Amino acid sequence: MAVAYQNIHKEIIELSKDGNSKAQYKLYNLYAKAMYNICIRIMNNKEEAEDMLQESFTEAFLKLETFRYESAFGVWLKRIVINKCINSLKRKKAELVLTDNLPDRDDMNEGEDILDTLTLKVRDVQNAMDKLPQGYRVIFSLYLLEGYDHSEIAQILGVSESTSKSQYSRAKQKIKELLIKSRS
Repeated sequence: MAVAYQNIHKEIIELSKDGNSKAQYKLYNLYAKAMYNICIRIMNNKEEAEDMLQESFTEAFLKLETFRYESAFGVWLKRIVINKCINSLKRKKAELVLTDNLPDRDDMNEGEDILDTLTLKVRDVQNAMDKLPQGYRVIFSLYLLEGYDHSEIAQILGVSESTSKSQYSRAKQKIKELLIKSRS
């Protein structure tokens, strides 16, 4: 059964499709902040995130005729933004960092989840994420913050599903270590 999406901005989208620059500007203002947050989490650099945001909206407006209301506009736009960021990282030949010296999640005792007992501030977690190697950060962001599953991440990044899972597990472990270290 097909899901019907309510597009609360349908009128603005239709005007934008017709090339109405005021409607396009309004559409940009409605979604720019949320899309920028995605860009900054993936790119980890303000200037690159801003560039990706602009390129994403440019592409979205050029491809707006292909938007068929089969999903919410924000979901459609988010996919463009994530693909732009990932492709930019690939162009830079960003390699996933594979670290063998970090324990896998399975190697840890269930009672060892130290983060359960810590009260964390959002800024602490953001700072820890900023310190992650690029491959860890991208997978961590896509999985935990953007809601993609490991099979989708594997497809987006061109890696195996097990690589996505292990990188995510190692990213969580690295964040834990960084948070504990920052508390010391």
